[in-house]
This record gives sequence, structure tokens and C-alpha cells, in this order.
Amino acid sequence: MTKSYQEIVGDGGSDILGQVTQQVALLRSRMDRVRHKVAICGGKGGVGKSFVTSNLALALASRGHEVGVLDADLNGASTARMLGVGGETLRVAPEGAQPAVAAMDIRVVSMDLLLPQGYVPLSWQGPPTHQFVWRGTMEASAMREFLADIDWGELDMLLLDMPPGAEHLTDLSDLLPELAGIVAVTIPSAAAQPVVGRCVARAVELKLPVLGVVENMAGYLCPSCGSKSHPFGMEGAGRDLASHFGVPFLGGIPFDPAAATATDEGSPFVVEQPDSPVAAAFRGLAAKVWEAMEGGRL
Repeated sequence: MTKSYQEIVGDGGSDILGQVTQQVALLRSRMDRVRHKVAICGGKGGVGKSFVTSNLALALASRGHEVGVLDADLNGASTARMLGVGGETLRVAPEGAQPAVAAMDIRVVSMDLLLPQGYVPLSWQGPPTHQFVWRGTMEASAMREFLADIDWGELDMLLLDMPPGAEHLTDLSDLLPELAGIVAVTIPSAAAQPVVGRCVARAVELKLPVLGVVENMAGYLCPSCGSKSHPFGMEGAGRDLASHFGVPFLGGIPFDPAAATATDEGSPFVVEQPDSPVAAAFRGLAAKVWEAMEGGRL
């Protein structure tokens, strides 16, 4: 028989409703100390959300902002490694779990800071059958715990690296009704466009502010001659997607093998190679995102 929350409260003295209410109150108190919350989404894997999130965080921090990054992609967590804190663990203090601290004092929380190193899958501990029913609930609960149980401190910006699937924006909008907006990441690929578009459409449906679209891998940057080409065949895909939804185009990030290597190594490429086109593109993106936060829509 299905029970309501009110009926479950009395089961064995668990007070589930009270526990959830307490955690939501803690979440609110944590997030009240965060000036702006922005989600980075793409609807699918492979468009470079984590790459954009980590380098945008570095670009924002280089402007003097206090920045945090929450890798909400539980099954595909990679932001901690990209920011150079992969392999670290979260330290527990009286104020709550402490995020790892990356370059430029960026505070990072990711599932790969809680899992053993190596090829260890994330396993859901629950009923032995019908786990597909529980998985979505547990994923949403994990996001809530990351927001509530982590001592984020005072932040100017919290970037949330969202998992694939537009449906996760619904959970996020419930947890963070004050979400400042989303940045959609696409690539110059015909296969990516409709999936990323569905992510933007879901945000519009939920009445979430869409700050704009970023086109990652927007052309190949030759490491020897510095020339830029478009071997992917869809130059302007990000601009077209932004135009379709009537939202700003925030710019393109060229593909640079040096940036990809630095990201794999957890090296802050944007800071260490400030004169590179990739660093310039991320500085421009950071300026536009911050302007949208402080001065309204672009």
C-alpha cells in the first residue's frame, strides 16, 4: 500500500519528513552564502561540459571571484581531475564536509572524491529489484546532499556541471529555485544539436533563465602554425542554436590539443597560457556570464 509522507513519519520513529525538512533548511542556509548559481548543461555526453565548466571556473577566478564547482554528473564525474584535485578526499569538519581546493582557490566537490581510484563503478545500495525506480530518486538526493552537507562558504559563483539528460534540470529547479541561469554547451555536430536543443527547451519550459549557448570545439587550432580550420563541418552551429531559441550566443571555444592535454593533467591552462586563443575565449565567456549575473540579460 502506498503511504504519504505524513504516514511514513511515524514508521519506527524515523521522522523522514523531519529529516528532509532539516536538510532543505540547511541547503537554504548554505546557498544563501552563494551569490550566483549557474548550471552548465548539454543534454548529452561528449560535448565538453566538464571542460567548459572547469575552464570557465578558472577564468572567473582569475577575475578575482570566489568560485565553487559541483560536479553533479555522478556516473561520469571528471571535473575534479580536470581541476587538478583528482584523488583527493573530502575532509569532514564540524561545519560540514570541506570541498577540495584547486588552483585559484576554486572549491570543488565531485563524486570521484568519494570513490576509490581506478575502474570502480558507482553502485546504488537499495532493493535488489526495480533499481531503475530508485536510481533517479537517489541521484536527486545525492545532489541535495552535495548542496546541503558541503561547507561551501562565501562564494561569488557556484557552477554546477550537470549530468546528461534534460530531465535533471527539473530536479535542480526544485532544489535551487533561485538558480541564476543555465549555459548550454554544444559542438559543431548535427547529432548533438537536437539533444542540446532539448536541454535548452526544457530550461525554457521550466522558466529557467538561459544565459546563452557556447560552441565548444569551434574549429581546430593548428598547434604549429596557429591557423584555425573547421573540419567538423558545422561552423556556426552554436550561433544557429542560440538564434533558434532567441538566446545569446556566448562564443566559441576552439579545439587546441595543448588545452586538451592540460585538462587531462589537471593543469590550469587558462592561467598558464593566458595568451592562447582558448584562454581568450574563456575570459570572454567569463565576462559575459558575470555581466549577465550583475547587469541582467545580455
